[in-house]
Amino acid sequence: MSEQNRAGNKADEYKGKAKESLGKATGNEQWQAEGKTEKTTSKLKQAGEKAKDALTSDKKPKAP
Repeated sequence: MSEQNRAGNKADEYKGKAKESLGKATGNEQWQAEGKTEKTTSKLKQAGEKAKDALTSDKKPKAP
């Protein structure tokens, strides 16, 4: 996974977590839902990137 994607996804995860927490603190259900959605989306992106990295690893079989 590229470092830029990793950092961006992690930033989105924290942004979602902050938005969800702020929504809980203020009683704003819309912010809670949006934050939870952003957090989940970010985690799914991270999982997809990890799966892609596992399938396209730099370890290629050597030619005989």
